[in-house]
Amino acid sequence: MNTIHKKARSYTEFFVFVSPAMIFILLAAIIPFCMSLYYSLTKWNGVGKNIKFIGFDNFVELFTTDTGTLKSLLFTLLYGIMNVILTNVIAITLAVILTKGLKSKAVLRAAFFIPNIISLVIIGFIWKFMFTRVFDALYELTHWSVFQWSWLGNQHLAFISILLVSVWQSVGFYMMIYITGLQSIPSELNEAASIDGVVGLKRFFTITLPLLMPSLTVAFFLTIANSLKVFDIIYTLTFGGPGGSTTSITMDIYNEAFVNNRFGYATAKSLLFVVLILLITILQVKFFKSKEVEA
Repeated sequence: MNTIHKKARSYTEFFVFVSPAMIFILLAAIIPFCMSLYYSLTKWNGVGKNIKFIGFDNFVELFTTDTGTLKSLLFTLLYGIMNVILTNVIAITLAVILTKGLKSKAVLRAAFFIPNIISLVIIGFIWKFMFTRVFDALYELTHWSVFQWSWLGNQHLAFISILLVSVWQSVGFYMMIYITGLQSIPSELNEAASIDGVVGLKRFFTITLPLLMPSLTVAFFLTIANSLKVFDIIYTLTFGGPGGSTTSITMDIYNEAFVNNRFGYATAKSLLFVVLILLITILQVKFFKSKEVEA
């Protein structure tokens, strides 16, 4: 009887503590995902009750006639590559500098981190105001041609503007990840390297960087995922313009669903987008994990 009572108690405890999480996951993830699978096979405007099942027609159109998706994919990949490289390089550089014995390092860390706690929508509107009104005022004062350029109206400059704002906003967060990683490296290793004459960039690339790989794995995972999902900055700065040159995949999905009222087609795009992110992040994590070493 005692054995049966213990088993019944353990099952009850398991149900009480685990079932709320399972129910939440079911309602928040599994059921919506299954509904998305169904809607991707339909023709629906997202509002009406008339949902027409069309099979794989959405996916056929996506792979055969939709040139806009390819254009948005190329933009997203180019933006992702540039954003990941610039953000991590700058973040590592700042982390190395701000782990030195600077008196103002606490203030500088806070200054670089503050943009990360501000909403991307607010940051987008602030920078849109700067690229237009503030730059016009600066041109009147300095007459420097750089302030007269159409930063949001030219295709190439619009890309640079989005990239600039994204890096500025997020670099402080990744800097803190790298600072934590650098502080976890035993000081004895650096001291031994100095005695052996390994200093400067040579010490960084042979000792510091390999031991920083766990932080690199996390930071690259987050920057890749966030770069591929970029939406807020584009929505507030350019809305995909000029001429659709800064339309990301997420922006393209948004337009299909809420501008063109093709909810079923947008769902099909979003499913393929999820698969793309999943594949890229798995490959990235697997690669960086293989490069990690222990101190």
